[in-house]
Amino acid sequence: MSANSSHDAAPFLPDDPRSRADLGALREAAAGCRGCPLYENATQTVFGEGAAHGRVVLVGEQPGDQEDRQGRPFVGPAGRMLDRALEEAGIERGDVYVTNAVKHFKFKRMAGGKRRIHESPNVSEMRACRPWLVAELRVLEPDVVVALGATAGKALLGSTFRVTKRRGELIPMPDPDVLGTPAAARAAEAAERAGDGDAGWNGTRLLATIHPSAVLRAEDREAMYAGLVDDLKVVATALG
Repeated sequence: MSANSSHDAAPFLPDDPRSRADLGALREAAAGCRGCPLYENATQTVFGEGAAHGRVVLVGEQPGDQEDRQGRPFVGPAGRMLDRALEEAGIERGDVYVTNAVKHFKFKRMAGGKRRIHESPNVSEMRACRPWLVAELRVLEPDVVVALGATAGKALLGSTFRVTKRRGELIPMPDPDVLGTPAAARAAEAAERAGDGDAGWNGTRLLATIHPSAVLRAEDREAMYAGLVDDLKVVATALG
């Protein structure tokens, strides 16, 4: 299928419901996704990976340079930082599934330079890639979804969501079908007002924290890293 100018990955998902319920089939289909122009410059699709029955799904922004080259999420410096934080928080990396809101690497090059410089995906690109994230979540049905950074938070709860305001809090997870829309934030807020922490989709809860790459950029890395670990400890406690 040719590139889809309407920015929508949905036509590239498998038609067979059984394939949509299989992570391997979804990964294979995503390899041929042309749902937005990002595929044109990226090396390959970087789909999620990890425990198929893991209780935690970690959602980042998009692949970085090394992830794009290797075809695997969180294998660069930020991934190593995440591994360390998960271990200190008491969460085994092998027990979680890691993915990104956007599956292709978006970057720019300075004039005459070879280095690929990360660019954050825009709203249209996040919206285009949403069907893959929704499909992953429906297969996995985790206990906790962790939004790593502002882009992931907005991809899950819409453009008004601010990690700085809700960081480290467990909130009800909205139904995947409304992810990234104003309805997602309203649904989470309504469940909170009802005082029912399990009122979200399938009892799943959502926690937002910083992206591990923010630790790498921070002036006070030690303090920023400690905050990330503290947030992940909230997840560990929720898992019991």
